[in-house]
Amino acid sequence: MPVAVTADRVTGLVLGAVGVLAFSLSLPMTRIVVQQLDPWFVAFGRAVGAALLAWAYLRLTGAPRPTRTQWRRLAVVAAGVVVGFPLFTSLALTTQTSAHGAVVIAVLPAMTAIFAVLRAGERPPATFWAAGAAGLLAVLAFLATSGAVRGALSVADLFMLAAVVLCGLGYAEGGALSRELGGARTICWALLVSLPVTVPITVVAAAVHPPRADPAGWAAFGYLTVVSMFLGFFAWYAGLARGGVAQVGQIQLAQPVLTLAWSALLLGETVTPASIGAALVVLACVVLIQRTRASAPAPAVGKV
Repeated sequence: MPVAVTADRVTGLVLGAVGVLAFSLSLPMTRIVVQQLDPWFVAFGRAVGAALLAWAYLRLTGAPRPTRTQWRRLAVVAAGVVVGFPLFTSLALTTQTSAHGAVVIAVLPAMTAIFAVLRAGERPPATFWAAGAAGLLAVLAFLATSGAVRGALSVADLFMLAAVVLCGLGYAEGGALSRELGGARTICWALLVSLPVTVPITVVAAAVHPPRADPAGWAAFGYLTVVSMFLGFFAWYAGLARGGVAQVGQIQLAQPVLTLAWSALLLGETVTPASIGAALVVLACVVLIQRTRASAPAPAVGKV
């Protein structure tokens, strides 16, 4: 039994890392596309496009329909990661840089852990919380020294905070539900359950502001649709289900550092040499977190 648990933890860690790598590009890509397309169209249009891919996947795999209880939980997932996070980040990044947005994203692992306790029934030990707090402080210190933190909270900052809270909720609920449905089916059904909201808003947004963008803008929109809103969740939710929502969720501590790297590469935003030291500290915290043991282990997972 211990061998199986260890194997699940390692698999969860690897899948979670793949998901974080995919999501680390979300803010830079959103920043690119909202400079050309309406943020409401960006937020909901990408969900509609991903829902078409989800429908095809569910049909091809012959996925059974969720139960009534699972539908209710899927609505929570959809509110967090299909509607809330894309909308509020799109609104924030119309005026905010991707690097600045990474400051608030640094809070996401802690928020995911809190919701893992509230929604997924997990009970991480004190060592877990200490390592997570150390990693969070390291990321925030790095972001501060990089010059990403400037001034008081703005409306854009409040949008990002709302995005983080809703995303943490959607991650925790989706990770727990993936133990029953599997990671791929969880995000697919969440995308479909969102269609009564995402389709009409997309149509209205396109009518008010007809979408026009250059190839780079459409490429960024395509990434948000196919990877950030669809394929990335295949790995992420499967990782949360196998390794534990709170445990694997802390891999997100590396996401702000990765996001700043992408921001520098793609958008020309400044990143200081302190990123190397911060990355090493964050990596050490993630390793320590993965060595802890929760007092209420995640149930066995039968689907991916």
